[in-house]
Amino acid sequence: MVAVPCYSYTVSIMTRQTYTTDVTDSEWSYLEPHLPAPKSGGRPRRHAVREILNAIFYALRSGCTWRLLPHDLPPWRMVSYDCRQWRQDGTWQLRHDLLRGDVRVAVGKQRQPSAGIIASQSVKTTDTGGSAALMRTNTCKAANALSSSIRSG
Repeated sequence: MVAVPCYSYTVSIMTRQTYTTDVTDSEWSYLEPHLPAPKSGGRPRRHAVREILNAIFYALRSGCTWRLLPHDLPPWRMVSYDCRQWRQDGTWQLRHDLLRGDVRVAVGKQRQPSAGIIASQSVKTTDTGGSAALMRTNTCKAANALSSSIRSG
């Protein structure tokens, strides 16, 4: 077991096999500053945030459910909870926006797009258009006979 500093407290990590979905050191150096700060008070984390990210990326890449995460990753309930919290508080959106901006800069564009394009889907209509183009509803004769035999009022 290895002690690893995580924000302002220490988290112990068991040595485990590596997965192809694990966060690399360069990816971690990019992601770490954009993670939400730990909440004050409460119970300290038992698992490093990097391990939580590794588990999230494993589940996303493999397509497995949370409950089928390998046992050498953090518990599925903790991973699922953190993923949901980050989605609700906008952490995932922030990461996405920052990464998109960095990619745009890397290819020589401005960080933010200057214009947007909205594509609309074409809908085929008849030549006549208007109310003549509307299809008549298919009515059931038995339903009409039943409804006409029921007294109203």
